[in-house]
Amino acid sequence: MGANFTIKSLLNKSEARVFWELDRMVIGCNPGWQVMAQVSLGEILRSKDADAYGCINSKRVDLLLVDEGCWPRHAIEYQGVGHYQSDAAARDAVKKEALRRAGIGYHEVLAGQTTPSELRRLVEKLVDKPKAAQ
Repeated sequence: MGANFTIKSLLNKSEARVFWELDRMVIGCNPGWQVMAQVSLGEILRSKDADAYGCINSKRVDLLLVDEGCWPRHAIEYQGVGHYQSDAAARDAVKKEALRRAGIGYHEVLAGQTTPSELRRLVEKLVDKPKAAQ
């Protein structure tokens, strides 16, 4: 009870740049969709297998695209320059497989490799058009 807390940014500078660009693009394609940051898999996935749920409960996706009904549709993982260290590949594999089994897309944005035009093409492919425009 005697501990002090301070705030810190939800995203680092590189992640924040990708977030704002992605957010602008997603809303431009469909204003009903949203981009959420640092979403816990335990909040968007369920499993009757308690051990399996325990493996994903505290893991997060960097960015999550949700549709008009707030249903998770696509996870976007930002792979910064220091990402591939230690057991990152194994952690990513667990997330990727859990999302796949739940029917949520998994996509990577690579620092220094994914161009803004490639990001735009990805968003245009992933985001459903607004219902009135279909």
